[in-house]
Amino acid sequence: MREHRIAVIRGDGIGPELVDAALDVLHAVVELDGAFRLHIRFVDAGARAYLETGTSMSAEDLTACAESDAILKGPVGLPDVRRPDGTEAGLLGGTLRGTLDLYANVRPVTLWPCVETRVRHERPVDYVIVRENTEGLHASRGLGVANRWAAADTLLMTRPAVERIVRYAFDLAVRRARAAPERGPHVTCVDKGNVLKSFAFFRAIFDEVAREHPDVGADHLHTDAAAQALVLEPRTAWMSSSWRTSSVTS
Repeated sequence: MREHRIAVIRGDGIGPELVDAALDVLHAVVELDGAFRLHIRFVDAGARAYLETGTSMSAEDLTACAESDAILKGPVGLPDVRRPDGTEAGLLGGTLRGTLDLYANVRPVTLWPCVETRVRHERPVDYVIVRENTEGLHASRGLGVANRWAAADTLLMTRPAVERIVRYAFDLAVRRARAAPERGPHVTCVDKGNVLKSFAFFRAIFDEVAREHPDVGADHLHTDAAAQALVLEPRTAWMSSSWRTSSVTS
């Protein structure tokens, strides 16, 4: 029987409630399927761990996560638990992303039939946002400089990291199109390349990769225009394939 090792971080605030509900679903799936089982290891990490130990995650627990097949993590951090420099303590983004190289932040967005939401659209909404998860301003996590007069965080983008996230987006667009042949693959690069050199750099690499995929539609949107489109019309012409990729790194 297949066994999957799952590291579980219950998190803070509403986190434990969400994770416990997710575990109920997972256990129900195991019982219904019968072909695999889960080996679950609870990991103490987050704001509560920081208050108790002075660190958001121990080296032992980080190793446990690295050795697991998957990590189920609830929301971590509490607004009033902060480090001496004013940043929020108990967050795990920098720890998990950097150590495990979790470079692709993949966020599918779907309006399901018969599920009531605040967003209402006559046409189907079904797309995915992909965000580079390790560079940009994330690379400056814990490394910013500041005094009482000024503060600075460095925004970093490297060619290898940009290429792999863009290729991930194009590959995913192709896979999604295969599952739904009626709509062709399409990727939209969302950036602030009209203002920042780092995003112009990102856009140039995006265009290079796009030329390697002549059968995949590709275009661009500035970040502010994309934010408006996502609210007012999440299924516009530039999303005709129900797919887009975002270069937003914050």
